[in-house]
Amino acid sequence: MDMGTAEGITSLLRAEETFSACLARIDSIILKPMLQAEPYDQKGKENFKLLLLLNDRFHALWDVTEDHHRALWQKFSTSTSFHIQDIYIIWKADLFLKHYIQYFTTFSNCVVVQSFDQAAKNKSEAWKHHKTALKQFLTDGIQETSVSLALHTILQKPIREHVQQYSLILTRLSEATGKCPERDLITSAIKEYAKLQSFISQVLDEASLTKALWKSLGHKLTDALCLPERKLLEDSKNLPIFASTGRSDQVLLFNDALVLVQGSSFQSFDLKVLWVDATCGEKPAPELYSLRIITPEDTFFLSTKEPQIRAVWRWKLSQAVRQALNGKRDFPLWSKAGEGNEPPICRCFKHIFQMEGRLKNAAYEGEWCWGKPHGKGTLKWPDGRNHVGDFKEGLEHGFGICLIPRMSEDRFDCYKCHWFEGKMRGYGICEYGNEMVYKGYFKDDLRQGFGILEGTSAEHPFKYTGQWENDKKNGYGVWDNKNRGERYIGMWQDDHRHGEGIVVTQSGVCYQRTFHADKMVGSGILLLEDDSIYEGSFTEDLLFVGKGKLTFANGFTLEGTFSNKSGQGLQTQGVLNTSSDQLGDRMIKVQLGLNKFPVETRWRGIYDQFLGFVHSGCKEETEESFTGFHVQTSKELRKSQEYLCCQRGAEDVPGKMEDILEELVQHRELELLQCYLQKVLNSSLHPLGKLLKTLTLAFQATYSGTGANRHLLSMAQEEVKHYAKKIWEFYQGLLHLALEQKGHPLAEMEDAETSNLNAYGMILPLILPCFYPELFMLYMLYHEKEDDLYCQGIVDLSLFSDLKLLEFLDVQKHLWPLKDLTLTNNQRRSLIKDKCFLSATECLQKIITTVDPREKLEVLQKTYEEIESTVSRVVGKDYKLPMDDLLPLFMYVVSRASIQHLGAEIHLIRDLMNPTNEGGMYDFLLTALESCYEHIQKNIKLHHRETWQSSRDSRRL
Repeated sequence: MDMGTAEGITSLLRAEETFSACLARIDSIILKPMLQAEPYDQKGKENFKLLLLLNDRFHALWDVTEDHHRALWQKFSTSTSFHIQDIYIIWKADLFLKHYIQYFTTFSNCVVVQSFDQAAKNKSEAWKHHKTALKQFLTDGIQETSVSLALHTILQKPIREHVQQYSLILTRLSEATGKCPERDLITSAIKEYAKLQSFISQVLDEASLTKALWKSLGHKLTDALCLPERKLLEDSKNLPIFASTGRSDQVLLFNDALVLVQGSSFQSFDLKVLWVDATCGEKPAPELYSLRIITPEDTFFLSTKEPQIRAVWRWKLSQAVRQALNGKRDFPLWSKAGEGNEPPICRCFKHIFQMEGRLKNAAYEGEWCWGKPHGKGTLKWPDGRNHVGDFKEGLEHGFGICLIPRMSEDRFDCYKCHWFEGKMRGYGICEYGNEMVYKGYFKDDLRQGFGILEGTSAEHPFKYTGQWENDKKNGYGVWDNKNRGERYIGMWQDDHRHGEGIVVTQSGVCYQRTFHADKMVGSGILLLEDDSIYEGSFTEDLLFVGKGKLTFANGFTLEGTFSNKSGQGLQTQGVLNTSSDQLGDRMIKVQLGLNKFPVETRWRGIYDQFLGFVHSGCKEETEESFTGFHVQTSKELRKSQEYLCCQRGAEDVPGKMEDILEELVQHRELELLQCYLQKVLNSSLHPLGKLLKTLTLAFQATYSGTGANRHLLSMAQEEVKHYAKKIWEFYQGLLHLALEQKGHPLAEMEDAETSNLNAYGMILPLILPCFYPELFMLYMLYHEKEDDLYCQGIVDLSLFSDLKLLEFLDVQKHLWPLKDLTLTNNQRRSLIKDKCFLSATECLQKIITTVDPREKLEVLQKTYEEIESTVSRVVGKDYKLPMDDLLPLFMYVVSRASIQHLGAEIHLIRDLMNPTNEGGMYDFLLTALESCYEHIQKNIKLHHRETWQSSRDSRRL
């Protein structure tokens, strides 16, 4: 250790020792007497707490000084080697700075609220006994009336001077060390202690100015505004500036608020929620230099005639706002003008609205921008209303969850929806406190478009799926009355059944009527379980009244006037027609709704939402409001406060719309398009997938459960076809938009025929699995009687051995696989089943394993190929089966395949197959299958008729 360093260390030891002794004297002479007894008045108690805090800060500073002196003396006296890092005020500079900053901050708080003046008054007699001791700290004497000044001086001057000593000692150490790495540490410490001196000067100046301000203001204003931590940063009496005309006499900038004083009243604005706009175009007057001040509930101007004054106010306002947002003052408090970052435009904090309006008394906590909620936040009203979600320019905008308490119950309505400029718009879910749930679209806070309302209470369970307008059921919709076991399919107006409608019951009865305000009017058609049809007027209890015509399942008709009197049953006056001569052959299969509900008019609400999304340009901000969202249920949300986060998982976030449109352009080629469409239709986060999912919900609501009625088959079948057409149209619309946005040449518009062929060939096979369970059930019900006859025929044919069946079906013997074989009957049957036609039989059985009509036709073709291959092996050459040979062999395979509901399968294929297959090989094979199916039925019918005729003849005899 060189001599210069040793002298510096020695000086530092003496300074710390002297300072520690000084602190001990201050503690015994000033602090302990000042804190002997707590005052009784409220203001005195608050000052006393502040002085206690100052005492704590004082002792913390004293402790760190003594620790430094002790460690420095031990190292200096016991070691020959000494390093600069051993000096606490260098390598623990942050600790020293923290304690000094805390002390002088608390000291300045005491100055602001005049704690020393209060202490001097409370202890006036005691201070007289300490007059001599007080004089020892002061160089210029003390009077009895200036005890508060003495306390002020004694509690800050020695400590401030000691900081100056640190700077001087460190400067000498820096000069003594010369150029070495340790010098950089010392230089850095010197800068920090210089900043500390600046900080102390500034904080004491602020405290003095603030104290003087409180003395100049009236008691009313002082009591309302004075806080220990609140410091005056600027006063319009010092730098002249005024607020908008007539708003204030004085403008005060504090470290936490901007205050406009007018007479004995004031307006205070929290700096955390204050924005300074110096670029505003508008001015109160052309000759003035203005700053626009923006707060959550007010906007006004601060104006001056001097540009320099405006610049200073702008800088001080900006720095004060930034420091308030940071939650701490700068170090030092003020840098040079022009230094320091601007406060952020977007912020996060809490504010309670006070002014009149929809937000009065509401507390908003979240992100802000230019004085308005902007971003994610939570809005709470005192009455229990809560809204958490996205905001834009002060209004709910984007996804949000809103809880609204019900007036008469301790329950909430929970809305999970998209908002647009403060109102619900787009897809949403509302779980009402009365045990009803709505899932669908909103507009201007009202249910609008397609939506599903379901009542989950045990007393009144129901479900409505359909169109809404102005918060009421309007247009086409389906209503399930679960108590009555009924489903209404038809038109609505103002929450009432109004217009044409179909009612289907669980018992199988259904009817079609015209409704007016929920009442049936005019005549209708009633279809009974036994296939009888009544055309005329009837009641809601299905009692015939007035003129009507009843057609029985056997073809008999009863036409006349019907009545139902209590206890007398059904009565009629009319004509009974028994001209039907073939009992059992007449099977009435009336289809409802075809003319009353054109397929183009059904579910417009679903299509309109998609069209609106496409016409808006598929903007990314509107994508989720159309496709919906994925959040946990509100029942879980209500159990905790987690709903305030309002976050969705990353796996649920759809891809950007621009990426979706880019994919459309990249997959235009036919071989890529099929796979692409399959992928997007399986994703409810893609617009096309969302459309398909919604159509599936509508289809299931109509035709599943109670709606599984054979009289609705034609409605369902044409609906599925129409879905395919619309999805293809919307794909074309999306592609057109994508090409337009990417600047690619637009594709030529398809004619109607080409569009339909693409819908059948490309879309229908992809979407059919979504509707197949309900649709095939309708086909089974519609063809139930034919399939029963067919099944009985299969049972009868199964009684034949293989040889007998081949012979019975008139299969040419040279085509039998038994030619030139000497085998037993059992061996022959085994050969036929296991080696020959078994492969064709098993192939045909696969027809029930697929839902795609095209794939079912491919199964038929493979079955035909298997039959032909077997025959070719038998005859020993390639053999092309003529129709006369094919039908008996095909009949054999069909009878052995024993396919249930074959009639439903055949008609579904015929109705939904691609029109391009008509007249081709597929059409030929399907016609052959139909012939086999009908032939099996005719054999059974003939057998039943012969049995019936024989029975009738025996009765006559």
